[in-house]
Amino acid sequence: MKKNDIIEKTKAFVREKLESAERGHDYFHALRVYGNAMYIGEREKADTFIIALGSLLHDIADAKFHDGDEEAGPRTARKFLENINVEESIIEHVENIIRHISFKNTLDTKKTSFSSPEFLIIQDADRLDAIGAIGIARAFHYGGYKNRLIYDPEVKPKLSQSKEEYKKSQAPTIQHFYEKLLLLKDMMNTKTGKALAEERHRFMEDFLLQFYAEWDLMKR
Repeated sequence: MKKNDIIEKTKAFVREKLESAERGHDYFHALRVYGNAMYIGEREKADTFIIALGSLLHDIADAKFHDGDEEAGPRTARKFLENINVEESIIEHVENIIRHISFKNTLDTKKTSFSSPEFLIIQDADRLDAIGAIGIARAFHYGGYKNRLIYDPEVKPKLSQSKEEYKKSQAPTIQHFYEKLLLLKDMMNTKTGKALAEERHRFMEDFLLQFYAEWDLMKR
C-alpha cells in the first residue's frame, strides 16, 4: 500500500475512533496536530511519513479517558497499523511516540528515555495546540467537561507537581495556565516550534491580563 493511502486510512480510522471523544481531544485536535507537525517536519527535514502516522494517532486512546491505562493508545495504534500491514519498525516508532508524548510524562522522575526527531516534532505540534487561542478554548472546554471552577483566587497554582499529583489535580482552569500552558513555550524542542510558540504564548498572557481586569470589577 502506498504511503498516501496509509495516511488516508489512518485519518479515516482516527475520525471514526474519536467520533464521541471529548471535544478538546477529538478528530479535529488530531488534524490540527497533524497540520502543525507536518509544517514543522518539512522545515526540520524529518521523516514526514512517521510524523503523519504519529501525529494522527497520538491521542487515539488517551489514558485519562481510558481509566488511566497508559498503554491503551500504543495498543490501539499497533492493532490498527498491523491490520493495514505497516512494517514493524514504524509501528514501534509510533507506539513510542504515543507512549511518551504527554506533558505529564515530563513530571515523571522514573520515565524511560525515548527520543527521535519525529517524536520531538510531534511533541512540539501537540504543545502548540495546547497554547494560544485554541489552547485557551480547549482548556476551558476540558474544565467544563470536568465541572471545574473557572477561577478561584484562593487556590494558588502548584508549580512543582509529581506526575501523580498532576493527574489527580482538580484545580480551576486559570491555575492550569500556570501549571502547564505558560510553561510550554520554553519546553519546545525545535527551532520552528519555538518560533510558532512565541505568538501563542503572548496571546495567553494578554488573555490573562484581560481576565484579571474583568474579574477585579467584582471587588468594586
